[in-house]
Amino acid sequence: MKYPIFASVVMFSLWLMFAIRRRRDKEEAEYQAFWDEEAKANSTRKQPLDDLNYITIPFESLPMDILKDDTEVASCHEMLQTLSEAPIVNFTGLTNTELKLRYGAPNIDILSNYDQAYTLLVRTLDKWAHILHENGYVSEARNILEFSIGTGCDVSSTFDLISKIYIEAGEKEKIRELIPKAEALNSLMKKPILNKLNGYLE
Repeated sequence: MKYPIFASVVMFSLWLMFAIRRRRDKEEAEYQAFWDEEAKANSTRKQPLDDLNYITIPFESLPMDILKDDTEVASCHEMLQTLSEAPIVNFTGLTNTELKLRYGAPNIDILSNYDQAYTLLVRTLDKWAHILHENGYVSEARNILEFSIGTGCDVSSTFDLISKIYIEAGEKEKIRELIPKAEALNSLMKKPILNKLNGYLE
């Protein structure tokens, strides 16, 4: 009886050693591939940025006069005005390495600023919409949220609130129109957002 047990232990030990070695080799290969890609990215020459999808804030179609004297709303307005003075681009889901490979290493600081501006934009729009909605300005909040989603926003609470607004308006089927937009997201929030949208449709 001892021999089969001993043999099993030996076999398991060999399998475990093999699995550990294989995993280590894979990690080393991935690590090397990452640094090879990073080295290539760092040597990529500066590329023109003419083809970027710059985002313009449509102040003329946003509810700028609603609750404009409210402190929080005024803060949102101020942030949007500040953001409008510089380029805004959505690079959600792209790593710095990918950006450098595509647009050149010398542009990385500029591109990072563009992306940070976009993050501030969608967060500000989400906050603003929630304030208006809480104060009864539903259609105005809807307008803000739909603009944000149209830019490729991946803020979960933005999709959540617009879904509730559609349901309250008896337009539940409009949530289906959000599915392709959520599926197109290059973001870790893609799956949670899709799960929430499908949950509202059930």
